Amino acid sequence: MDYTIKELSNGIRLLHLPTTGPVAHIAVFINAGTRDEEAGKNGLAHFIEHTIFKGTKKRKAYHVLTRLESVGGELNAFTTKEETCIYATFLRENFHRALELVGDILMHSTFPEKELKKEKDVILDEINSYKDSPSEEIYDVLEENIFRGHPLGLNILGNTEHLLAFTREDVQSFITANYTGDQMVVCTSGQLKVDRIIRQIEKYFEAVPARSNRPERKGFDQYVPFDLKMPRTTYQTHCMLGNVAYDRKDPRRFGLFLLNNILGGPAMNSRLNLAVRERHGFAYTIESAFLPYTDTGIFSLYFGTDNGNLEKSLNLIRKEMDKFTKENMSSAQLSQAKKQLIGQIEIANESNLNHPMSAGKAFLHDNRLSEPEEIRKNILSVTSDQIMETAREILEPGRLSILTFSNQV
Repeated sequence: MDYTIKELSNGIRLLHLPTTGPVAHIAVFINAGTRDEEAGKNGLAHFIEHTIFKGTKKRKAYHVLTRLESVGGELNAFTTKEETCIYATFLRENFHRALELVGDILMHSTFPEKELKKEKDVILDEINSYKDSPSEEIYDVLEENIFRGHPLGLNILGNTEHLLAFTREDVQSFITANYTGDQMVVCTSGQLKVDRIIRQIEKYFEAVPARSNRPERKGFDQYVPFDLKMPRTTYQTHCMLGNVAYDRKDPRRFGLFLLNNILGGPAMNSRLNLAVRERHGFAYTIESAFLPYTDTGIFSLYFGTDNGNLEKSLNLIRKEMDKFTKENMSSAQLSQAKKQLIGQIEIANESNLNHPMSAGKAFLHDNRLSEPEEIRKNILSVTSDQIMETAREILEPGRLSILTFSNQV
């Protein structure tokens, strides 16, 4: 993989990925998310992600939002439990325009009171839209209960009480504590000259302070499995199974990535899709996921089914899980599964947007990039014994939590 790394004087790490073609990207990752909010400030990181576009010292909100769109570009952002990202896509001849705009937003947003009030209403609608979608809400409720009492269990959107109480001072305080050079990666991609990128980032990001005294993140080691049933007025029953899992640096994560992909990954030939949907028609959607954080992780499995098919579906799911804990995969099965996962990863990285987004996040948390050959090697090195060991730890019935949304509770 061809890339350039440069650390600026204020600690910002630049990662440039050269590509061909007319389109370029900028993604600024800040190592600050929901888990970094103070008590009583749940949702603040996400609130800032919304309001950071609402005007700077030299631009009104309209001019921020149209600066790139007027030349066919896009400007957006997202918040997770551990990071905030502001990113832009544009024609490469508009690189200066895009970088100056992103720098202006990060360094000089003014957060006008009128705009803060307006955006609170927007986020309230966003919160309510999730409540109208049980297949989305159930993911948040699962994490809330798996990481109960810990910042990782907090909802990214926050709650109404905290949201309405946010002040401009809260916003500025969070930015001062977290938006610092030592917590920031700027990832660019495109057919761009590296020397020019470095000069312009030094120019437009020089006002970012080098570091803050943010306290270290609180670890999590208090998981207690649960079986929780919650009433919802829905036609379907929505159900999730979950367990804590491995963090970003745990070498066992490759075995779990592979196991998850075989069990309930995005392909139509996942074992759960074949067993629950294709053979029995019990569910339209059934999928599993493994999400590693910096110091822990979560495995989850979701499906929605007719009320009368909940137990039947759970029995089928448990049978498929039991196979991994009791039977070694054959060499042919394991080889095919590895080829499938490697293919999915490499195809995903063909996207000129997905690549800088995944690379920027990796560099933010790990301060390094994994070469494609290294990733391939790690996947290929997973053994059938490791798959079984991982399954016995992550899929063990006594450690799996169950969350159900149903109108029959």
